[in-house]
Amino acid sequence: MATATQPNPDALASEIAAQSTLLNDLRKQQADPALVEEAKKKLGDLKRSLALLQNANTGASGAKEGKKKERILLKTPKGTRDYGPGEMFCREHIERIVKECFTTYGGSQLDTPVFERKEILAGKYGEDAKLIFDLMDQGGEQLALRYDHTVPLARYLAMSGAITNQNKLWQVGKVYRRDNPVMSKGRMREFSQADFDIAGVWDTMIPDAEIVSLVCTILSRLDVGEFIIKINHRKILDGIFEVCGVPAEKIRPISSAVDKLDKMAWADVKKEMTEEKGLDPAAADKIGEYVKHKGGPELLDILRADEALMANANAKAGIEEMGLLFTYLHAYRVTDKLSFDLSLARGLDYYTGIIYEAIVEASAPPGFKSANAFASSSATPSVSNAAPPESQQPKKKAAKKAAAAGADEEEEIDESQVGVGSIAAGGRYDNLVGMFTAAAAGEGKKAPGLPCVGVSIGLDRIFALVWPKWVERGMRSKETMAYVMAAGDGLLAERVELVRELREAGIKTDFLFKAKPKLPAQFAAGEKDEVPFAIILGGDELKQGLVTVKEQKWEFVDGKKVKVESTDKGTKVQRAELIQWIKNTPTFKDWSSGKLIA
Repeated sequence: MATATQPNPDALASEIAAQSTLLNDLRKQQADPALVEEAKKKLGDLKRSLALLQNANTGASGAKEGKKKERILLKTPKGTRDYGPGEMFCREHIERIVKECFTTYGGSQLDTPVFERKEILAGKYGEDAKLIFDLMDQGGEQLALRYDHTVPLARYLAMSGAITNQNKLWQVGKVYRRDNPVMSKGRMREFSQADFDIAGVWDTMIPDAEIVSLVCTILSRLDVGEFIIKINHRKILDGIFEVCGVPAEKIRPISSAVDKLDKMAWADVKKEMTEEKGLDPAAADKIGEYVKHKGGPELLDILRADEALMANANAKAGIEEMGLLFTYLHAYRVTDKLSFDLSLARGLDYYTGIIYEAIVEASAPPGFKSANAFASSSATPSVSNAAPPESQQPKKKAAKKAAAAGADEEEEIDESQVGVGSIAAGGRYDNLVGMFTAAAAGEGKKAPGLPCVGVSIGLDRIFALVWPKWVERGMRSKETMAYVMAAGDGLLAERVELVRELREAGIKTDFLFKAKPKLPAQFAAGEKDEVPFAIILGGDELKQGLVTVKEQKWEFVDGKKVKVESTDKGTKVQRAELIQWIKNTPTFKDWSSGKLIA
């Protein structure tokens, strides 16, 4: 009796790679949807077959002692990635600018653990709570990876007794969310955030304006292109919901639905509010008349003219605070970067006042311009929110159980139809610290609170915007400024001595780890690191107290970065004056910009 030949895992993996390439090509060519769907189905079938085969092999290998050990799969976990030296140089450049701005605005650095007790994170994120990464029980503690920096900061302030008055604190580090990643857009499961928060009791809206000004300063210094900061107030939004007849227990769920207007058409948002969350359609229609508005300070006049809204205590307080905020932001000279957008809701439960998020042209899904604040003037309220064409709407990813394989499988994502999202966001959270102090004090005991306002900056999303421009402009990939070489005899001791002097003077310097290297090999090593100053030592020149400095330059040729060939033999410089000579050059003075090609 004939037996079927068992598929080969390597062959299946090759088929999957080829099918993935075919699927991506079909999408780029905007091929017939039927062909795209057929390619997706085949890719899914291949992945299921590979999972079944791997599971079968794992079981068989466990049953047979002495069988050859299975090969491991060398890849990073889903939603994570490695960054090479060139990419890290760009990321460090971004992070350095952010930290400089944080300290310029008077901030002090904080660091908190990457994981927290699970009870600390529970109940703080609304519908996004499902995205928290739980950890296995460790030593009797239920733990979870931190979702953001805000809740750990509030826990830190509560542990300090909530008496840390009038502090500016910042933190940069990794956070984790069990979301469906879109790697090319910087939307990941492990990503870096930079937070700046102001804690304490201050005069109304002054710290809030300071935070908005800080965001404008940072984004103006980074090469993200044109940006807009959408701004709203939770009290105004809650007042609108109350005036429109939303029951108190539905305000947060409805707020979460409204927050999706930056990527979904109003019809879909209304459907979610009414069919999924049980809101009266008449109330949803009233909400729609409000949340489609966006504009500048002039929008406050429209809201003040609304008698029903001004009769609501929440809405009235929020409108007055927004008026004060715009006055301060005018003094900061950043009002041209703002869009007062009533659809902005921010899904997190802990916000109590002003909320904001920074967006760029690439934030919204392609074709969904109505979700983008750039689509309308910040001075004129907009009431449009048309849906993008069906082919341009981002596909929702449905997680499916592959029962036979015993693993979760997710539909392939068309990353070309997903936006970057906001690149910075935050708001005021006056009650979060008090929640922790009250929970720690026990029922019935009075506990202190501490008002806070802050912002989180998505460093990975900013990197996704900056990195392509960094490459196009031929920016540097390393900090090394000088490469010490020897002509003729190796002169190892002399090279090491000069390298030491240059490093002590703050000039980042390297040399080839060979006793008697050939000059071409030394030049090749320096050129590989794109080092602008080649410092050449020769026996005769050293006796005269001289070194030769050859300044190297790069240019673009046919879109590629190449070294400029030159017949220049270099400049003779007194060895004793070398450090100052280098520091007087334009290259040294412009070094922090990261530029390699002028």
